[in-house]
Amino acid sequence: MKTNIKDSKAPTSTETIDKNKIDAPTDNIYEAISIIAKRSSQINSDMKKELLEKLDEFATYNESLEEIFENKEQIEVSKFYERLPKPHALALQEWLEDKIYYRNTKENEEA
Repeated sequence: MKTNIKDSKAPTSTETIDKNKIDAPTDNIYEAISIIAKRSSQINSDMKKELLEKLDEFATYNESLEEIFENKEQIEVSKFYERLPKPHALALQEWLEDKIYYRNTKENEEA
């Protein structure tokens, strides 16, 4: 599932959320948090991969370690990603908007 980070309504700072809204789909807060955490890890790896690809576009490779150049494009890209909502906030927002698919494998085994 590809998250559109730029259009997300996820908060960039800490917000209090009603526990009942979080555990409503599963009736188990621990299961809900586990699902959100797994999605957060997926979002984090996607964001990291995307950031590294964008930074690599502007990379300049030098033979000398003494010469370090500030690349303004790389700095702007980094600042953009720093201002985005964090992966856990994005995953929680997806959960609250019912955009995360999950299934209970134990229920499937019993059937």
